[in-house]
Amino acid sequence: MAIPVSNAQARKIFMERQGLSRPPHLALGKAGLLDLVHDLGFVQIDSIATVERAHHQILFSRNQTYRPEHLSALIEKDRTLFEHWTHDASIIPSAFFPYWKHRFVRREAKILENWRKWQGEGFDQAFQQTYERIRENGPVMAREVKAKEHKSGGWWNWHPSKTALEYLWHTGKLAIAGRENFQKIYDLSERVIPKEHFEAEVDHDAFVDWACRSALTRLGFATSGEIAAFFDLVSPQEAKLWVESHRDELEEVAIQTVDGGKPRSSFAFAEGLETLLDAPEPSARIRTLSPFDPLIRDRNRTERLFGFFYRIEIFVPEPKREYGYYVFPLLEGDRLIGRIDMKADRKTGVLDVKRLWLEKGVKPSAGRLEKLQAELTRIARFAGVETVVLRQGWRG
Repeated sequence: MAIPVSNAQARKIFMERQGLSRPPHLALGKAGLLDLVHDLGFVQIDSIATVERAHHQILFSRNQTYRPEHLSALIEKDRTLFEHWTHDASIIPSAFFPYWKHRFVRREAKILENWRKWQGEGFDQAFQQTYERIRENGPVMAREVKAKEHKSGGWWNWHPSKTALEYLWHTGKLAIAGRENFQKIYDLSERVIPKEHFEAEVDHDAFVDWACRSALTRLGFATSGEIAAFFDLVSPQEAKLWVESHRDELEEVAIQTVDGGKPRSSFAFAEGLETLLDAPEPSARIRTLSPFDPLIRDRNRTERLFGFFYRIEIFVPEPKREYGYYVFPLLEGDRLIGRIDMKADRKTGVLDVKRLWLEKGVKPSAGRLEKLQAELTRIARFAGVETVVLRQGWRG
């Protein structure tokens, strides 16, 4: 019989697994940052800097002592983190590189098939030439190898050398050595990834076991589909077979949804389950989440656990947006209480707060607004601006 898990327990478990129950004010440091990224599994990268770029905000929301220069040092100097793909571009512990080798192999044939449709025959003509240039002359940026563009348009019309760089990166032959103004610097993987991780090999069964085990650890509880989707390394069928073959290690748990509907059958590790079910209370402060925060990445899971419907509206035409271009979810304790539209204007030194929307039943009490003001002050300082400006009518 499945072990019942209340909705309140489930929220706390997931938040603890995703690093949101740790004291947000304790000094993190570079070593602590590496541990945090490892515990999260990955941190998604995004170029939009409405307040700060997503990867910085994800880490800051967990610890206000986070410093972006520590992240850069771990990636570009210590080489203990590297950039690649999960479900999207992400920062990943270099110790995971041997498992990503399986992704490189799996993706190569698919990339060739798909990109040939976008680029046409002969799109791969610059692959070897681009690789040899980097091998002989060192790291490059896309603009440094740009050839005459054969078409105009979207990303599928990259010039041949840009296409080569991305293909070689996606298939593991190149790695991101660093960034300049957020533009990738490509180099050979063996010159970027530490030798012990670059040379390590794991067989197929060990790869699937690691991918599933690591995903479930970081989710706390999950269906086989959620396990597969976490890193996007294994197929749903592989995850399903892994669950079936490891039932002796797993307990079935019935996760209560926020609306009190039918509990969702999931799995958790039997070992340590009592501790897992006794997850700590998160900080009661209000925290601003990135739209790409791992707590809300799985939108369906977010709705089941928190009753919070969230969709980013970057690609929605402005007249059709319900909220705004880049609106931030607000977390208070273990509840998602609303969203806020704001932008850091570094020229004027202002955090411009345009609009606040609280969820149904969440009251704008004096205490809550005071906590929100404290969070906005923290965010402004982190974004490098001095003043928080609340627009007239910002509370709606």
